[in-house]
Amino acid sequence: MSQISQRPFDLLVFDWDGTLFDSTALIAQCIQDACRDLGCLIPDLSAAKRVIGLGLVDALKQVAPDLPQERYPELAARYRFHYFATQHQVTLFDGVPEFLQRCRDQGYMLAVATGKSRRGLDEALSSVGLKAMFDDTRTADETAGKPDPQMLNELMQVLDTPAARTLMVGDTTHDIQMAVNAHVPSLAVSYGAHTPTVLSSYTEAQGMLGIVHSIDEMAHWLERRNSNEAAI
Repeated sequence: MSQISQRPFDLLVFDWDGTLFDSTALIAQCIQDACRDLGCLIPDLSAAKRVIGLGLVDALKQVAPDLPQERYPELAARYRFHYFATQHQVTLFDGVPEFLQRCRDQGYMLAVATGKSRRGLDEALSSVGLKAMFDDTRTADETAGKPDPQMLNELMQVLDTPAARTLMVGDTTHDIQMAVNAHVPSLAVSYGAHTPTVLSSYTEAQGMLGIVHSIDEMAHWLERRNSNEAAI
């Protein structure tokens, strides 16, 4: 049996913010700052973190539901102003480059499915030198936002990988629900925007295979899955 056939997955799809990139606190702060700029009720950090992973406009509609519809583009512009002015302050979680390189060396295809804009993701990938690491990426402003499955469906189609051989990795229920909607198994991380208690509302019957607490633990989780598959 070949190494590829022993792996349970061929394609690993990662969320970006809160999964690979340690930006959860910054995003929440920028949401608060944007609401403050427009005189909206400022959401607490928990409420601001809860919407991370959604497309920007969908997220802002949830944290500022009383804002007139026509002012959401203005609120989004203020969010982008604060984010792009401060994004240099955040970086990858410890061990991410080494982990991704190990995955590539083992033959996995890698992709990103994120609620960020194309500009935001491209700038982030360039800033950390990872653009060439991924086979393909999708952002919320060029396709349907989470939890719609379109991002995953497009990535699987382009990279010619069936749902059963794809793994979605994310830090929010929006990521996990997108995987459920695409019939893709998923792995949650606990160190991002949503707590383990919230994430654990999903079950293995829904395809949620576990929760890991660090990049290192994610690497060990994949190694164990590979070993279990090889033993069958």
